[in-house]
Amino acid sequence: MQLRHTLLASSLALALASLSACSTNPAQRDSMQTGATPAQTAAVAAAPAQPPAAAAPTATPAVQQSAAAQAAAAAYDFDMDVFHPVVARNGMVATEQELASKIGLDILKQGGNAVDAAVGIGFALAVALPNAGNLGGGGFMVVHDAKTGKNVALDFREVAPQAATRDMYLDDKGNVINGKSLYTHYAIGVPGTVAGMEHALKNWGTMPLSKVIAPAAALADKGFPVSETLAKILQQEKKNMGQWPATRAIFWKNGEPLKAGDALVQKDLAQSMRLIGQQGAKAFYQGAIAQKIAAETKPHAGAVTLADLRDYKVVERVPTTGTYRGYDIVTMPPPSSGGPHLVQILNMLEPLPLAQWGPNSAQTLHYMAESMKLAYADRSEYLGDPDFVKIPLKGLTSKNYAASLAKTIDPNVARSGKSIKPGQPQPYESDQTTHYSVVDKAGNAVAVTYTLNTNFGSGIVAKGTGILLNNEMDDFSAKPGVANAYGLVGGDANAVAAKKRPLSSMTPTMVLKDGKPVLVTGSPGGARIITTVLQTVVNTIDFNMNPAEAASTPRVHHQWTPDELRIEKGLSPDTIALLKAKGHNVQLKASMGRTQTIQLRGGAMYGYSDPRNPDGKTLGY
Repeated sequence: MQLRHTLLASSLALALASLSACSTNPAQRDSMQTGATPAQTAAVAAAPAQPPAAAAPTATPAVQQSAAAQAAAAAYDFDMDVFHPVVARNGMVATEQELASKIGLDILKQGGNAVDAAVGIGFALAVALPNAGNLGGGGFMVVHDAKTGKNVALDFREVAPQAATRDMYLDDKGNVINGKSLYTHYAIGVPGTVAGMEHALKNWGTMPLSKVIAPAAALADKGFPVSETLAKILQQEKKNMGQWPATRAIFWKNGEPLKAGDALVQKDLAQSMRLIGQQGAKAFYQGAIAQKIAAETKPHAGAVTLADLRDYKVVERVPTTGTYRGYDIVTMPPPSSGGPHLVQILNMLEPLPLAQWGPNSAQTLHYMAESMKLAYADRSEYLGDPDFVKIPLKGLTSKNYAASLAKTIDPNVARSGKSIKPGQPQPYESDQTTHYSVVDKAGNAVAVTYTLNTNFGSGIVAKGTGILLNNEMDDFSAKPGVANAYGLVGGDANAVAAKKRPLSSMTPTMVLKDGKPVLVTGSPGGARIITTVLQTVVNTIDFNMNPAEAASTPRVHHQWTPDELRIEKGLSPDTIALLKAKGHNVQLKASMGRTQTIQLRGGAMYGYSDPRNPDGKTLGY
């Protein structure tokens, strides 16, 4: 297996190198990559001495080639693509689990629209991708209605219980209690997924809830073989999930987590889904399911109550928007930090000649990383639930504000994270998650990112429901200056409060041209979601990559603190050396993001599921 990964990485690096070479003038790229003084350049790579010039060789005769041979060569060498996306014309779905993709595609084939399919997929992923797909979590949805041209952001993020308090995760000395916001009943926020799915279907779908939920319920009832990927995640979470008898009853066999090939059967979850199909979201928030969730948390004073479930509300919001090189960016507004900071970073990058510098050149990555630092510093200060705090959104997404930040970037030297403080946008005021994308033949498009937070959330299944409950409360700032599970630091804007939504990095995004979607994308990945979506957009627009190429390109990430430029394997040693020469603290770590992307061009749909998750699948017809 190790040999396979090594060969794959080598092949990927070679393919991407040739891709870059095809689109960029080598001499120009090399000179722009360095951005260094002659002394710095010499230190990075000393050129060997050239031998004396030799006498000019005798000219060789020009090689003759017939017209037929030229035509044959042209017919053979016609395709510049290195990685190839799935192509369709009538409808497409891209998800992290093939079983869910099949359910979504079947709904489209039966005449359902993109929203019908998206809701069906939402329930199917709760079965087939239990570490992230969910009924007991929450998320965001961006919808493009082709008929009206309207774009809507649907917020079905979890909310804090009514009894939640600012210091609920601190001990009597003011220190954060280890694990309380992650692996206890106090980690659970009031789930929003079921309400969000029902709201979307009622407002933009065409099918009844019972019909779109039925395939997921049948899958849960029948079961399916556990994949190698899911088996590894179950084993990783053995300690946490093993604490809870109702969880072990579903995901354990013979005293151990299910292994690859074992059948995962979820009878209680199937029954819960059928109940929701018959009674709607009321079953989850007021009926039998609500009663069982409340019974699970009742022994823990201050956790989610029946009243919390009954009072949950979905919110329709105006999307955060921006422009980038003539395209319109439509993405999620707060309480997502993803949308605002995606637009903010794109604004900083827009004046730069990225296409000339090339994908993953040292100069491109340097400016990208420096822009990321500045945006994440602002995230720590200003972002939170807009129903509780005033967010300078217009300033954060202002091109003038971005220009003022960009002026602080040195082309040759990386700034230390400690030297960067949150900016002043006010004057400009004029990781375990899953994402899926759906487009139908009418041009409707849906981007959904939803989550339990970390793998399997709290690990707690409400007995008798089969529903895993989130640990989304960890996304609040338990204490200013103390990082959460993803290393993100927050302040007062994201402090815990009753009925408040925690800040999120989820970034479901669409790119439009002339009012019509040309790209639908998003990713899981915790703090890395924003930068993963950013690189997908830049790879598509600046480097003219198709979705397969964009997803297969190695990624980088910087979130201000910790002060490190995180990279995936696949970057060339030369590029890494140049980045280190500029002062970047380069750290090779695990892969980042798992995008699900659909591109629309020339009357066709081109989609691809990120190869970082082998269980993902894009399907179309």
